Amino acid sequence: MSNEEELRRLDEEIARLKQENREQREQIRDMGATDQTEIASLITQADEQAGLISELEERRESLRRRQG
Repeated sequence: MSNEEELRRLDEEIARLKQENREQREQIRDMGATDQTEIASLITQADEQAGLISELEERRESLRRRQG
């Protein structure tokens, strides 16, 4: 896979994950009074996804630097 293809794929994946993360956090906010264990689990999942997004963004920037 060329750098351009990988950058395009990373851009698409980052955009998709960011949208999913926004939707997940909105869902958590809208849940109201519910099982606190479930809410904590959903927040943890959203935080883990945010970490993955950061890793992908770092990979994307590394590829861009290599391209010059």
